[in-house]
Amino acid sequence: MKQKAYAAAGVDIDLGNKVKATLPKLLASTHRREVLGKVGGFGGLFQLDLKKYREPILVSSADGVGTKLKIAFTMDKHDTIGADLVNHCVNDIAVLGAEPLFFLDYLGTGKLEPHVFTDIIKGFARACAENNCALIGGETAQMPGFYQKGEYDVSGTIVGVVEKSRILNGQKTVKCGDVVIGIESSGLHTNGYSLGRKIFFELLSYKPSSRVPGLKGTVGQELLKEHISYGPLVQKLVKKFNPVAAPRKSAANQKANSAAFSRTQPLPIKAFAHITGGGFVDNIPRVLPKDCDVAIRKGSWDMLPIFKIIQTKSGVPDEELYQVFNMGIGMVSIVAADKADAVLKFIRAQKHKAWLIGEVVKGKGEARVE
Repeated sequence: MKQKAYAAAGVDIDLGNKVKATLPKLLASTHRREVLGKVGGFGGLFQLDLKKYREPILVSSADGVGTKLKIAFTMDKHDTIGADLVNHCVNDIAVLGAEPLFFLDYLGTGKLEPHVFTDIIKGFARACAENNCALIGGETAQMPGFYQKGEYDVSGTIVGVVEKSRILNGQKTVKCGDVVIGIESSGLHTNGYSLGRKIFFELLSYKPSSRVPGLKGTVGQELLKEHISYGPLVQKLVKKFNPVAAPRKSAANQKANSAAFSRTQPLPIKAFAHITGGGFVDNIPRVLPKDCDVAIRKGSWDMLPIFKIIQTKSGVPDEELYQVFNMGIGMVSIVAADKADAVLKFIRAQKHKAWLIGEVVKGKGEARVE
């Protein structure tokens, strides 16, 4: 059979359709009862359950994976990239107290490789299922001549929901004397890879297959470790430590009910900050009032071996390292000091390592590492 002109130009629609035909089966594990319609339509449909909320606020975020993709290309390992992206996006809305509802992905490539496509989508589906987030659609674009051979880019958009009265707003609740709890990361997550690749592959002349004392796997395996999702943990913490009065059902009590939901009271969990690009220095200030600083204490947590190598062998000053990398802390929580021990105990019981790493002090809305 004669090759179609578009396929000869580099875009194989038939192959794309064949590969996409496997999507319903791959996405079945991410289904939520609110999802309407089938995968493959012009738009994804999601019916928000308004009975669960008095004042539902939708929370959205979009992101990519950055140059971590370069490691995946080199190692021809693509089954973790999708999970990286989903988990990153989940964390970005979790800091506001939001539950993820649905996720949409974008994949752009020069030539569609079926096994690569399938591995990426499997990663999306696995992470969405683990976060109870529906994967309801996306876009796959074949763009020959736009990407280098064997390369692609991915991005994703997530939408979640939070009760208006339950939005975590550290700028209104954080105060001097509160403490900072750091929750362990798995590695670089999805940030700092441009500098990380330069350190490991240029400065130190390692290869992805290199084995280095202190690391359990190869350098490539360590750099491809999945970005942890803290979404389920955040939901559990808020539910346990920031309780809210149950809504009253009678119409006569609507006014009192509204007051119960909107009343302000001291709550132990004040804020969360996802430690992504910008590290401690640029991310923590996003949840601080203008008259408070956060002081992070170096050495107050067990630094992962990969960051010890970066710190001791890169020659990059600590000041910059803590602004580029998460240095082993993927999420921080700012909590009332008198509840710190209980919160720490709870986090550790959920199989996350965590430490008391700093405190809130008088200042001007900045974060510093001391």
